[in-house]
Amino acid sequence: MLRLVLPKGSLERATIELFEAADLAVSRSSAVDYKATIADPRVDDVRILRPQEIPSYVAEGLYDLGITGRDWIEETASDVVSLGELHYSKATARPINVVLAVAEDAPWSKVGDLPAGVRVSTEYPGLTGRFLAEHGVEAEVRLSHGATEAKIPDIADAVVEITETGRALRAAKLRILDTILVSFTELIANRQAYADPAKRHAMHQLHTLLQGSLEARGKVLVKLNVGESDLEAVIALLPAMKAPTVSKLFGADGYAVETVVPKTDINILIPDLFDAGASDIIELPLSKIVH
Repeated sequence: MLRLVLPKGSLERATIELFEAADLAVSRSSAVDYKATIADPRVDDVRILRPQEIPSYVAEGLYDLGITGRDWIEETASDVVSLGELHYSKATARPINVVLAVAEDAPWSKVGDLPAGVRVSTEYPGLTGRFLAEHGVEAEVRLSHGATEAKIPDIADAVVEITETGRALRAAKLRILDTILVSFTELIANRQAYADPAKRHAMHQLHTLLQGSLEARGKVLVKLNVGESDLEAVIALLPAMKAPTVSKLFGADGYAVETVVPKTDINILIPDLFDAGASDIIELPLSKIVH
C-alpha cells in the first residue's frame, strides 16, 4: 500500500533501530543496499536515500511516506504533510538550528545591516536566498559542500550553517546574527497519498507504532503487592504517568499495584518501595506505550 523512504547517512542506523523496536523491521541484502522490505501489509516498498532528497521525492509522489529533517523540507520548498516530529537519536533528540553567522569582528549586528552583494556560503542556498530576500538583503549566495565555517573571510562574508549549541561556530571565531530555522526530524507524507482514506489510515497506524516505541524508551513497568495499611505510603512513592493501577487481591487483604516509571529512577525506587511495605516487586521492560 505505502511506498516508504528512509534516510541514509547519519540517521540511518538510528532509524533502522527505531523501526525494529516498533516491530517494523527493515530487511535488506546488505548494509549498503538502497532497497529494503518491511514484512507488514501496509508497506509495499522501502528505499533508503539521502535525507536531502527525500522531501522532493515525497512531494512529487515517488514515495508516499518518508523521514527527513525540517531543514531539508524548507530548503527544497517541498509541499508535504507533516505527521509529526520523531525524536529518536542523539541527532534528533534535540533540534538543530540553521543560523546566519559572520566573523566575530564583522561590523554587522543584524541581518538588515548586511550590504548589497554580501557573499554568503551555505549548504542551504534556497532557504538562505529566501530568508535574505525577506529581509531586503541582496546577496551572492554560493553552495557549500562542507567546511562552511572555514570560508570566512577569504571565500565568504557570512555563512548559513547548522548548529546545536553554537560551540563549533564560536571555535571558528564566528558570531550568530540570526536563527533562520529550528529543525527536527519529521515523518512526512505525500499530499495526494494522504488524501486517500486507506493510505492515510495506514500512515497514522505506522506513526502510532513509531511514537509508541519512542514513548517506551527509558521506561519500565513496575508491579507489586502491598497490604492495605501500607498502600498510601507506597502510592506516594510512585511517579505515575497518570495514576497507578490499583486492584484488590483475590482472597487476600491487600492490593496489586502497577505503573510505568523512568528506568533511571528504578534503582532508588525499588528499595524505597520495599521499605514502605511493598512485596513481590517486579520490573518489566516495555516495547511500546500508546496513549
